[in-house]
Amino acid sequence: MRAITWLFRAAVFFVLFAFALNNQHEVTVHWFFGLVSQGPMVFVVLTGFVLGCVVGVLAMTPRWWQQRRRAQALASEASSAVVAPPPAATRPAPLADIDLNAARRDGI
Repeated sequence: MRAITWLFRAAVFFVLFAFALNNQHEVTVHWFFGLVSQGPMVFVVLTGFVLGCVVGVLAMTPRWWQQRRRAQALASEASSAVVAPPPAATRPAPLADIDLNAARRDGI
């Protein structure tokens, strides 16, 4: 399993490396208010990808915190709950107390 993991990592690395080698052209990015920056296309694309991942994680963080608080509250509620044993009338009879011959006679 470890070898498969390392092969997968190596494949991802080589794909990204080939992507970087194929996209070395200079690109101009026009920002707001007349700001302009230039750089290799691979850096522009990968920077956009990383910023998109960061924005996605930040957007999901409040929901993760809410779910974590809810899980902790339920766990503390479950651990503090006292479970009383059922009344004697509803408990099943132990197997030693069952008369099997009477059950056969009654057709059970």
